[in-house]
Amino acid sequence: MDDLLSEFITETSESLMVLDSELVKFEQNPNDVEILSNIFRLMHTIKGTCGFLGLPRLEKVAHAGENVLGKFREGTLEVTPKAVTLILHAIDTIKELLQTLEETESEPEGNDQELIDELNAMAEGRSVEDAAPAAPAAAEAPVEAAPAAAPSGGPMLDERGFPVAADLLAEVEEALAQGVVGASQEELDAQMKAEMEAEKASAAPAPAAETPAPAPQVPAAPKEEPKKAAPPAKAEPKKPASGAKETSVANQTIRVNVELLENLMTLVSELVLTRNQLLQMVRGSDDSVFKVPLQRLSHITSDLQEGVMKTRMQPIGNAWAKLPRIVRDLSVESGKKIDLQMIGAETELDRQVLELIKDPLTHMVRNSADHGLEMPDDRLALGKPAVGSVTLNAFHEGGHIIIQISDDGKGLNTDRIREKIVENGLASESDLEAMSDQQIHQFIFRAGFSTAQKVTSVSGRGVGMDVVRTNIEKIGGTIELKSVENKGSTFTIKIPLTLAIVSALVVECSGERFAIPQISVLELVRTSSISENSIEMINDAPILRLRNRLLPLVSLHDHLSLGERKVDLENDELFIVVTQVGTYTFGIIVDRVFDTEEIVVKPVAPILRHISLFSGNTILGDGSVIMILDPNGIAATTGEVAMGNEAQGTNVATSASGETTSILVFHAGGDELKAVPLALVARLEEVDVTKIEYSGKNPVVQYRGQLMPLIPIDPEHVWKEEGRQPVLVFTDKDHSMGLVVDEIVD
Repeated sequence: MDDLLSEFITETSESLMVLDSELVKFEQNPNDVEILSNIFRLMHTIKGTCGFLGLPRLEKVAHAGENVLGKFREGTLEVTPKAVTLILHAIDTIKELLQTLEETESEPEGNDQELIDELNAMAEGRSVEDAAPAAPAAAEAPVEAAPAAAPSGGPMLDERGFPVAADLLAEVEEALAQGVVGASQEELDAQMKAEMEAEKASAAPAPAAETPAPAPQVPAAPKEEPKKAAPPAKAEPKKPASGAKETSVANQTIRVNVELLENLMTLVSELVLTRNQLLQMVRGSDDSVFKVPLQRLSHITSDLQEGVMKTRMQPIGNAWAKLPRIVRDLSVESGKKIDLQMIGAETELDRQVLELIKDPLTHMVRNSADHGLEMPDDRLALGKPAVGSVTLNAFHEGGHIIIQISDDGKGLNTDRIREKIVENGLASESDLEAMSDQQIHQFIFRAGFSTAQKVTSVSGRGVGMDVVRTNIEKIGGTIELKSVENKGSTFTIKIPLTLAIVSALVVECSGERFAIPQISVLELVRTSSISENSIEMINDAPILRLRNRLLPLVSLHDHLSLGERKVDLENDELFIVVTQVGTYTFGIIVDRVFDTEEIVVKPVAPILRHISLFSGNTILGDGSVIMILDPNGIAATTGEVAMGNEAQGTNVATSASGETTSILVFHAGGDELKAVPLALVARLEEVDVTKIEYSGKNPVVQYRGQLMPLIPIDPEHVWKEEGRQPVLVFTDKDHSMGLVVDEIVD
């Protein structure tokens, strides 16, 4: 494909995405001049570029849409849902033509005259139904207006014929000030003449005798008036600064092929592996001459990795861009009044993850609007505002991204879900009696499950939420659901920042090592016959009694059939990796636990892809290849997901709003107990006190290739001379901080 055409398709696609969301905003705030100016500028740019590239069909549709926007800007046309819908229809048509252009590299043949007539009729204040017969009259309108415009001189003509002339002149003046030369005067005159002729031909569908009369005045206005037109406009002094700013921003960014970034990321991943191998080689030697250079290399590698990761990062708002248009169309179709709130759109995550969550997010927002929100009359009867609210919220927490989709609608109908469960044979009445409402709600994630009374174009087929959960789990994420009848529902999605390099806990079982993604690990527990925590057997199933709660266990040795060695679960010294999948918590029994490492995720070989227990493989610092365990797959194959978590409840504190928050209780700086929200704690670590260093008078420790400050709660804290120091690790994006505590209680 021609580079110019490729660039046009890319930029126009981005502009259309912005137009979608901006038009929805403008419909809600029709007096916002700034939004309207941005919309008009984008549409004008699309029209002008189409004319330059010789794409007449696209140009005509864009020009007709621009005419309506021009009337909005002049204040002669009221902003109505009908008018906005018509412009959105024009944008959809441009999208379709653009898609065909990308596939065939040529503009498709066709006739959009009906749409253009509707847009012209809307611009001229006529009813859409009268668009076709009124066409001749439309041609006369500009002719009658021309003499009236003549006495006022250039400014009126400038406003109608050159709506963005001031912006363009500001850019030209800025370029001249910098000594930039783009084209000769003759070339500019020729280009301007060509654009004016195209503009004139497009604006007059039928020839008229009076039409040529004002033509000689058109080139005169730009030549004589630009300097005069600038001072009268109050906002004019700001425009050169705005133009300069846009030019400066444009010069600071370049377009880079995604494949180039992917290759660069692969090279950095290999560098991380090599660094890990070198660190492994000198780890056992304290006096190695390579220790200091390798430490420096490790820091540089971490900085390089962070820099490359940032090039792949994109704001999650890019995935949300089409949602305002979707919600708006759904609102018109269903008759519901919907207010979409988007919080944290600037939160960044990996481009690959962003692409994978677009469809699940779209489906969930449509579900909230279609299933969750009531009709305006029903909401008023319940004492709610007529306008329903759907809120998206994204933020960083503990090294991963949290996305919440909530609504203030009717919530899930638990009784209806019970009926469908029994009707579909998914569980019996007696089974349901033993389940909590939250457990019953989890059935909506089953394939083919739907409580919709009728099938619509939006939902009701039962092919949505199971696909959403599957797609989220494929990228190592989890999804939770909380719903209160007549209050609303909240879906919480937890996903990793990136899929390329992740933090993982390395464990061993029967001589084989495995990696467990850190995002799924809650805590580690050591068990033996004499330890405080011990494994019990209930109906031949291993259970861990942990802080007065029962935790179901999965033996990795038995589950993977790792040799014939018999494991005495009740007496052998073992380690339990407490893992969370969605709202369910269970333990994985292993023999040994090593350190956490930054691992490079490699795809599973095709011959093993059907095994859901593994999500990938990686190479450790010593060169050995190990498999990466998938806690979601382990839970699914062992049936743990089907188990309730009534007996697994964590310590919770009730907030003022009535919601529950998990907390971590500890001793620090005295005998009084202290607590911190568990969601804020990324890791619980025990730091070897001999590894603690000092930066000035401040204690620090090497943690995952970076220096992590250690902050005691008590300023008079006395550091141990030997042993290990409990530390609560908090993370904020790329930075970590360790809170020094005396003892972790619960």
